[in-house]
Amino acid sequence: MAIRTPAEVFPPGDFLREELEARDWTQADLAEIISRDVTLVNSIVTGKRSITPETALGLAAAFGTSPEFWLQLEQAYQLWRARDKDIGSIPLRAKLYSAAPVSDMVRRGWIEPSEDAEVLEKRLLAFFDVNEIEEIQEPFAYAARKSTSYSVHTTPSQRAWLARAKQLAHSVQAAHYASDSVDNALAQLRLLYHTPEDTRHVPRILSENGIRFVLVQQLAGNKIDGACFWMDDAPVIALSMRYDRIDNFWFTLMHELGHCSQQDFSIDSNLDTSRSNSDKPDNERTADDFALKSLIDPNDLSNFIVRKKPHYSTQAIAVFAQTKGVHPGIVVGQLQYRGELKWEHFRKMLVPVLDNITASALTDGWSNASVKQT
Repeated sequence: MAIRTPAEVFPPGDFLREELEARDWTQADLAEIISRDVTLVNSIVTGKRSITPETALGLAAAFGTSPEFWLQLEQAYQLWRARDKDIGSIPLRAKLYSAAPVSDMVRRGWIEPSEDAEVLEKRLLAFFDVNEIEEIQEPFAYAARKSTSYSVHTTPSQRAWLARAKQLAHSVQAAHYASDSVDNALAQLRLLYHTPEDTRHVPRILSENGIRFVLVQQLAGNKIDGACFWMDDAPVIALSMRYDRIDNFWFTLMHELGHCSQQDFSIDSNLDTSRSNSDKPDNERTADDFALKSLIDPNDLSNFIVRKKPHYSTQAIAVFAQTKGVHPGIVVGQLQYRGELKWEHFRKMLVPVLDNITASALTDGWSNASVKQT
């Protein structure tokens, strides 16, 4: 029997049936010849079983063909069956997953899952409040403190995180925002620096001064510490609490308040919070300086460094923190920021604040499966 390449796609069993008829063999005869059970031969002839490499070797020996011939028949048929299924939605689904972290969004309950790509598309459009998928790649104006490179555009997870923060912000009640709102808020917030438990008052103080505040746990690969954007003629501050430390919380909050004070809400999708400030844009340097000055007077910290360097102690840091009315962890954070301390030093002073702040803020993530507000 000559080796053939199928011009049309038929089940391999059809070819096997033809060869049996040409030789006047029964299925039982073939089973005896290749030392296989007759039910196996019948299953192949009727298309209920695929041809395996082992079976292909037996058929090749029986009919004088190559094993590849039978395997190619099987492969061509299976590929045709796969193509015969509805795969038209695959390009759209790939487009959706490129624009947004669909799996993570489903896992967080931000959108409902769907096997229908068009339904999933509608849910994504509704979540991002856009008309076309391409519009997802152009986020609203914002400024963010995050650790992605300046040369990298806003990532899908970052776009989804920002959109969720904006959704939550609509539910936060806030007073009228005025030109002196940031200064008034700062005057009240400074009284909270010394005690981790007092961070629970932050959402109330900000809202009383016209600034909405929300917490959204980061998505995988998000790398956003905080963001600030404008909504309904007033600012919104969103934090991810990516690092649950008192120093990071206050520095990030003050950083975003710095953007508020500058009314700086340009699209800033490539900010970097790496240890080096060498390539930060001017508006981010300004926000960093605002945060530093709002927490501890830089001159006072410089004087402390001159007096204590290089022999910093827990007691010296605690005494200095008390004189400045801040928690010792804030001092440690500032010293680390200046490169005076290694990041692993005095870690016990960098106490967590997440439980305190989530007790009063509109929150999405962490242990709560749904949004909570108390």
